[in-house]
Amino acid sequence: MAAQDGALLGLPAVQVPTDNPTTREKIDLGKKVFFDKRLSADGTVSCASCHQPDLAFSDGMARSRGIGGRLGTRNAPTLLNAALMTTLFWDGRRTSLEEQVLDPFVNPAEQGLTDLAQLLSVIKADDAYQELFDSTFGTRSPSVTARNVANALATYVRSLARGNSPFDRFYFAGDQTALAPPAQRGFKLFMGRAQCVTCHEVGATAATFTDQKFHSLHIGMDQIEGRLPELSMRAVAAKSGNPRPDATVLSEEDISELGRFFITLNPAEIGQFRTPSLRNVALTAPYMHDGSVGSLQQAVEQEVYYRSAQTMRPIILTPDEKMDLIEFLKSLSGS
Repeated sequence: MAAQDGALLGLPAVQVPTDNPTTREKIDLGKKVFFDKRLSADGTVSCASCHQPDLAFSDGMARSRGIGGRLGTRNAPTLLNAALMTTLFWDGRRTSLEEQVLDPFVNPAEQGLTDLAQLLSVIKADDAYQELFDSTFGTRSPSVTARNVANALATYVRSLARGNSPFDRFYFAGDQTALAPPAQRGFKLFMGRAQCVTCHEVGATAATFTDQKFHSLHIGMDQIEGRLPELSMRAVAAKSGNPRPDATVLSEEDISELGRFFITLNPAEIGQFRTPSLRNVALTAPYMHDGSVGSLQQAVEQEVYYRSAQTMRPIILTPDEKMDLIEFLKSLSGS
């Protein structure tokens, strides 16, 4: 069961687990954990290293780096409005923020701690942390637990909502001056001939700009499609009895390109990745799961090509129409 937090214009209400209600104290504690580089194996990486506030909680890199400068295999998605996602990570391997937020601490390609016990020992050694956990969660039982770390950090991430964009004021509040004419033309293309809304959904009262599903744009497939039988067998072997599939995903590039398949082992999902929300998309380049698409212009070209191939009906947009579509995408940056 879940309760609801109030929503910003254009956003649906955030579902909050009843066993982790939102409090100001919990948000503040989660924020402290989020920015603390001591909670990594070499003291150089925090959650904020890959999710920087001034970059809309992404990092501006094609693929993120962890401790020791280790290069991962995936682009860091924005955390803005992450609470609205039904699955998390590009391959959807987690279904709640409380599950997701602990993974990076013990991933060798991210914060690189040996285990969660090491995370807790660092926190317990800090008297200020101990006091904050006690005041936030109470002192009847140990307050510094993995579950409480997850609850605080998830509550902070859940607070990172950004709506009330120019588009929201235009579409949901009826302010016809909120969007310039090029963006309005781009919106018509988005909803119509360009077919973007097929995967980036817009509802009657709110818009997440994602269908929450998994699709393939064929990005990254060229390097592995000649070896799919071998890689599929490797993936099955790597996942068998492995409690930490994320470590494999972020360390083996070829396995990473299998996408959703590595989580479900469903052959139909080879190369599929979660549809990202387009909210704040102008602030979060580069794009796609591997960061291989560097600009909105390139992203529009890729999407038009994919949609044409999928439907077997070419979508023809003029250069001016593509620019209108980009102006619309820029209007999705909220506050």
